[in-house]
Amino acid sequence: MGKKEVIVTVGLKEGISDPEGKNVKKALSLLGFKEVEEVKILKSYKITINENKCKDIDEKVKAMAEGLLTNPVVHDYEISW
Repeated sequence: MGKKEVIVTVGLKEGISDPEGKNVKKALSLLGFKEVEEVKILKSYKITINENKCKDIDEKVKAMAEGLLTNPVVHDYEISW
């Protein structure tokens, strides 16, 4: 087996204010990029897992995302392999 890389992408839920994204949009507009309608800030975690030592990888990555990487009240997340 070996190693497996997992990407967990975290962002704010729909309806939650993203002031950092708004500031980036404003800065882009000031730089002349008037066509930008919206900017959302996302954070990605690249996690390398030793498959030989880990069973039920999907469940463990979900537990990592929900237990540490996100605040389930305000964040959504996506797991990709």
